[in-house]
Amino acid sequence: MNNYDYFIGAFIFVLVITIGIISLFITFNNRKNQLLNEKLEEQLAAQKRQHNSELNALRSQLNPHFVHNSLNAIQYYIQRNEVEISEDYLTKFSKLMRLFFDYSRKKLITLEEEISFLTKYLQIEKLRFEEKISYSIEVDSHLDKENTFIPTMILQPMLENAVNHGIFHKLGAGHIIMSFDLLPEKNGYKVSIIDDGIGCEKSREIQKNQKANTKAHSSEVIKERLDILNDSQEWSIDYEIIDRSIHKGESGTAVYITFKHIEEE
Repeated sequence: MNNYDYFIGAFIFVLVITIGIISLFITFNNRKNQLLNEKLEEQLAAQKRQHNSELNALRSQLNPHFVHNSLNAIQYYIQRNEVEISEDYLTKFSKLMRLFFDYSRKKLITLEEEISFLTKYLQIEKLRFEEKISYSIEVDSHLDKENTFIPTMILQPMLENAVNHGIFHKLGAGHIIMSFDLLPEKNGYKVSIIDDGIGCEKSREIQKNQKANTKAHSSEVIKERLDILNDSQEWSIDYEIIDRSIHKGESGTAVYITFKHIEEE
């Protein structure tokens, strides 16, 4: 074998080895990327399961004070032999509980269902507080209530805050305005809950003076739920609380929540 043949043979051998090494490297790298992607997908799936689990737990929470107060009010009317009022109260309360247990198992409900649920809740509070409280619910005519969705069990605790920590401590009667408006970009909607109670700063002062164990059911639960929903990358939700009482001639608290559902690509 002359030098030329030897060189060609050596070159082919080195080329085959090089191609083999490159092929192995590419195969290894592809497998590594595949494993990383699978691991990432598993982590995302686990994170989503955790989010769903946490949301299920939070959705299943209802302030025990509301249930206790409602049952006490029903008992009060029964003891006074006001049968018609007590029956009306009990009927509305049982309907609300059925809706609560039904909706707490769902991730989303329509705005129409949500508004119906909140109306029943406010009707019960109206029966309990009588002339102490009044309310109105306003819905943008451009908002499609039947085909627009909202995460369950977010707004009711906010309304409960307005009732129990805003209007309850007010000397006179109070009013709550709740409105649903389509965003100008039509990519979501805004919910406003405005009361003319004592304002959130005074409410916090009162809570500080109460027992250490006593705390607003809603604040922590609401924040936790909104954080989880935003982390899920399915929703973009902005949440703002304004103490209206810091402005001259105004009182109460305004809560604004903007919901934008993130469409999957």
